[in-house]
Amino acid sequence: MELNENAQIDTEQVRDAGSSRGGGGIRGIPIPMGRGGGVIGLIVLALLVVGGLVGGNTLLGDDPGTGGETSLECGVNNPDRFNNVKCRNALYVNSIQNYWQTALPQSFGKPYEASDTVFFDQAVNTGCGQADSGVGPFYCPEDNLIYIDVTFWNELSSRFGATGEFAQPYVLAHEYGHHVQDVLGTEAQVRRPMQRDPANANRYSVLLELQADCYAGVWTKNATSTTDASGRPIFKSITQQDINEALGAAAAVGDDAIQKKMGGGVDESKFTHGSSAQRQQWFTRGYSTGDPKSCNTFA
Repeated sequence: MELNENAQIDTEQVRDAGSSRGGGGIRGIPIPMGRGGGVIGLIVLALLVVGGLVGGNTLLGDDPGTGGETSLECGVNNPDRFNNVKCRNALYVNSIQNYWQTALPQSFGKPYEASDTVFFDQAVNTGCGQADSGVGPFYCPEDNLIYIDVTFWNELSSRFGATGEFAQPYVLAHEYGHHVQDVLGTEAQVRRPMQRDPANANRYSVLLELQADCYAGVWTKNATSTTDASGRPIFKSITQQDINEALGAAAAVGDDAIQKKMGGGVDESKFTHGSSAQRQQWFTRGYSTGDPKSCNTFA
C-alpha cells in the first residue's frame, strides 16, 4: 500500500474525544469464550450495537470531541503527518466515505450520509451507552458514529496476529459497512427479528457482520479510485500483500479462531461474527466483484 504524499487529510471527518473515566455500560453482542471484560472487548473487532442488545440507550451528554488537535497534526505543513496513526486513519476514513458517496446512490439509489470517526482514550460516552477501549472499534447506530481507541491496533497485531498496515483500513471499512447498513435500513430490518427471536439473534448477527466484511472488500477493490477534496488520489497503489493482510485480519478475528485462542472448543451456536473462513470468503467476494450488490449475505 502506498499513500499519496500529496493527499489532503480531511480531519473534519474525525473527532478526538481524548480520555475519559469509567466504561462498561455498553455490552454489545455476546462474544464466545470471554473471560473478563477487557479480553472480551479486544475480541470485538466490529461491534454492531443493536437496540435491545445494548445496556442503555442514552444519547450523548457531551460532544464526543472535535478535530482541532488532529487537524494541526495532519496538516500539509507537517512532514511527519503520515507517521501519525490518527492521520493515517483519518485518510482511510476519507477514502472509505469518498467511495460510498458515489457508490451508494449508484448501487442502491439512496444518498450516502456521512459519519464521523471518534478517536478516544480509555473510555467514551456514546449514544449507545458508555464504552471503554476494551470493546475495540464499533459503530453506534444511535448516534451514527464510529468509535476507536487507536491503541487497539497494537492489540490486533500483538495478541491476535493480524499484522500489517492494511489491517487498519480493513477494520475501518468494516465499521463503515455497518454505517452503510444503517443508512440502507438493513440494520433496522434485521433488528426486528433479532428482538422477536432472541434464540436466533447470533445467526442474524453473523449475517450482518459478514455483509460488513463484504462491503470492506468492495471498498478495497475501489480504493485506488478514491480522491481527497481536491480530486487528488488518496492511494497510489494497493498490492496483493495488502489484500493478504486484510484476509489475515479477517481470519484472526473469526469466531472459531477466537474460541480456540481462548482455550475452548469450537461452538458454532455461539458465533456472532462468522468463522475465519466465512469472513475471508465474504471479504474476497466483495473484493473480486467490486460491487456492493454482491454482498447479500441474507439471500
